[in-house]
Amino acid sequence: MFTGIIEDLGTVESLEREATNLHLTIKSRLASELKIDQSISHNGVCLTVIKCNTTSYDVTAIKETLDKTNLNSLTKGAIVNLERGLKLGERLDGHMVQGHIDQIGICVDIQSQNGSWTYHFEYDHSLGNITIEKGSVTVNGVSLTVVNSKKNGFSVAIIPYTYEHTNFKHFKIGSVVNLEFDVIGKYVSRLHAKATTS
Repeated sequence: MFTGIIEDLGTVESLEREATNLHLTIKSRLASELKIDQSISHNGVCLTVIKCNTTSYDVTAIKETLDKTNLNSLTKGAIVNLERGLKLGERLDGHMVQGHIDQIGICVDIQSQNGSWTYHFEYDHSLGNITIEKGSVTVNGVSLTVVNSKKNGFSVAIIPYTYEHTNFKHFKIGSVVNLEFDVIGKYVSRLHAKATTS
């Protein structure tokens, strides 16, 4: 479980494909504090540390993960948002994030607001995911508040701190992002869909 508050930007040092798996070595200042079997969010995707040293660590993404996220498009030198698992007793500054990506989205517009930025994303609404105005959504692991919610898209406002401390500053129009929709909203949506078809 995560909060969507990014702790560090990691750099992909190497990628190795083995059958349908992708092994990643990530360089991060968090590496020296990690241990094997810990969960870390990578652009919002929960992966398990399988090897670590003082400067980097290794994780493996399986086919299911690669098929549903943007990890399959990572290249050497790519920058990823990192967050360690939530510790009980800590303040929850973002929202409850599972690290289980629902689907990918596409950045369709970026607007500079003279000190902040508005990013617009679209996604395939046929998968049943929704956003609501002022609700929560996770984009590449970052907990954000939805503005301008639509049937197949939404916008988020990014403050300078978030811009500088996440990979949002590397987004371009056409960038593919990982989306995790609010877990409470997902349950409500599924229950509503079930009730209307019964």
